[in-house]
Amino acid sequence: MKRNKARTLNLLFGAALFTACVGNTPVPETNPQTEPSTASAAEYTTEPSKGAPSASQATSSEQSENEVFFNSQALDSHRLNTPQNIPTAETTTVPATATHTAKATDPYTEIPALIQSIFDYADTLYKAGYTDSATAYLERFRVIKPLWAQWESKADSMLNEFGKTRAEKAKAYEPMVFQIQNMNRANANYDLVSETADSLIALAPGDSLTQWAKAQKVLAYTNTLAKAKKEYATIKALADNQAQFAEAEKQAVILQMRYRDFEDSLHLQALIDHIRELAQANDAEAAKYWESNDPVQALAKADSLLQKEKFAEAKTLLNKLKASKLRKEANELYLKLADTYCTKQRKSTSQIFAKAQKQKDMAKKKKMLQDAIIPLDKCLTEYPDNPQKQKVEENKKFLEQELKK
Repeated sequence: MKRNKARTLNLLFGAALFTACVGNTPVPETNPQTEPSTASAAEYTTEPSKGAPSASQATSSEQSENEVFFNSQALDSHRLNTPQNIPTAETTTVPATATHTAKATDPYTEIPALIQSIFDYADTLYKAGYTDSATAYLERFRVIKPLWAQWESKADSMLNEFGKTRAEKAKAYEPMVFQIQNMNRANANYDLVSETADSLIALAPGDSLTQWAKAQKVLAYTNTLAKAKKEYATIKALADNQAQFAEAEKQAVILQMRYRDFEDSLHLQALIDHIRELAQANDAEAAKYWESNDPVQALAKADSLLQKEKFAEAKTLLNKLKASKLRKEANELYLKLADTYCTKQRKSTSQIFAKAQKQKDMAKKKKMLQDAIIPLDKCLTEYPDNPQKQKVEENKKFLEQELKK
């Protein structure tokens, strides 16, 4: 069992070494010598092909010539992808020319785990008394040390190449990046920012700038939507509060044309329909009346009528005032009127119900319960959308249940 496990780990480790060393670099000898190893790291280093400089020499030469040093500060300022959001195999299309199939694996956790398993197995051999086998097993592991230096050199060379490409891209697309940034800083409309960002994305500037451009589109959409909502509220208030239906409809149509991309968020057609319904229900004669009469005085009179509980007169005047520039104030006073009227009706119902409870004659009691419902019906009929509607309906339902007993 232990031999099988050792053989399996050796195969896995050998495969890892083979994968890491793909190319012309030969794999060092991995069989340990029988005598104790005192060789230095240099003795394990493989010789490169004749005439070819070593990886470290190539990297050093390239760095001194190009001075890129693995990065592009210009591009890094535009939200470079981090290890947490690098695309995986599931979201990235691998080019057909790739020599290896991409796998959704994380070597930065798998390699340390594999190395730890080597240490664990050597320790298991040692604890089981197989000291010589444990020593030989770990001596084979020491071969990796010179390989690791070569891998670092290869990584430096690749990083330098990547950094140079990224720096060139950042420089090439810098004007468009600044243009998009300035547009959003100036709170430009979404369609302008979106058009420019899409142009940048179409040039395939790389994953970082592509994601940055998409984020700028989202920012522009959010900013433009906030502006549109303010205009929406102003137009709606023009109709709801000031009864300026023609002007409100005109502005709403213009708003719809300017923000076609925002119909799902703003429901501009619904706003236009709402304004048209208000205009249709508006009293044209009343609107004309307020062209030559003072709505402020009329509103004060309606309030006085309410205080005197002359509900019908107050209601008629307030409905007329809804066609004036004081539509908002008229609506607010109308709600107060409805609330006051229904409170009075509920009080009448309560008084009649209290008397009915004292009545021993069932026929008379039922008659009084029926009378108690009448004030509630008046409330619901006169003011269908009064603030106390739910309570009134609950009171009525209770009395109807009492009648069934």
